[in-house]
Amino acid sequence: MKLLITGGAGFIGSNFIRYLLEKYPTDQVINLDALTYAGNLANLKDIEKNPNYRFVKGDITNKKLVSELIAELDVVVHLAAESHVDRSIMDPEAFLKTNILGTHTLLEAARENGLKRFHHVSTDEVFGSLGPNDPAFNETTPYDPRSPYSASKAASDHLVRAYFHTYGLPVTISNCSNNYGPYMFPEKLMPLFITNLLEGKKVPLYGDGLNVRDWLWVEDHCAAIDLIVRQGKIGETYCIGGNSEKTNKEITYKILELMDKGEEAIEFVKDRPGHDRRYAIDFSKIKNELGWEPRVTFAEGMQRMAEWYRNNEAWWRDIKSGEYQKYYEQQYGK
Repeated sequence: MKLLITGGAGFIGSNFIRYLLEKYPTDQVINLDALTYAGNLANLKDIEKNPNYRFVKGDITNKKLVSELIAELDVVVHLAAESHVDRSIMDPEAFLKTNILGTHTLLEAARENGLKRFHHVSTDEVFGSLGPNDPAFNETTPYDPRSPYSASKAASDHLVRAYFHTYGLPVTISNCSNNYGPYMFPEKLMPLFITNLLEGKKVPLYGDGLNVRDWLWVEDHCAAIDLIVRQGKIGETYCIGGNSEKTNKEITYKILELMDKGEEAIEFVKDRPGHDRRYAIDFSKIKNELGWEPRVTFAEGMQRMAEWYRNNEAWWRDIKSGEYQKYYEQQYGK
């Protein structure tokens, strides 16, 4: 296969590219990434010289570039997105541009060039918030986004479906729960807390800490995406979950335990506006139809996560200091 991975220098994208090249050494992979704050080529340093891998710096809203790239390819796996809820509250416009207009640009290029497969990676946040006893989200759950981020992802999901129904574009969609694992950008809860503790700082816990999320090991997510791309039914959506519902407070105490710290390291902070209370994913469809289920338990994943950040201090320190962006500005400009 010849694949374009959008957002391939990000957390999930870089893990997915590495997964592809290890599993399918003859596949050819192009990584299109704008290298915004969340894009980091250090995530892919170990494979940057692989002859079947090519990096292209560019924006997914650039119609000419996107069309030229897609003309060479079989498959697009669309991961590029602005994805941080707090940032979407502060600057919604960037989310509308990348997540909606960028997706539209890719879809148009895919339609014009007769692409064989377009897979769109989305989020469980498009479904809104669950009560403590509500059934988990599934593929038929009505959309009810609550933040500018989730609203922009919901809009992009609808666009992808519209291109399937209107133009017959061969699409699939996946909605996943919270990913965690290596190369996770350290503004997110888990890596922020782990790295803060390594720096001797406190961990900022929103509100009462009882917001619930379902956690999915990133490599399990990569395996699910790969399966959908190669075996999923055109026009279908698949929900991907980790079977690991945890409150933020549980996560915090687990991280404190792994880092040998006490609860005095917790700093309760004002809750995020519109903070969804609970997400949960029912992944029965992908399990029954494609045989996928998560393999890495939460306990195992957290242990691996803590060890990875301990062993890769230079990587996360460069990000937290902003040093990682200077190299790319010299190489590619701002």
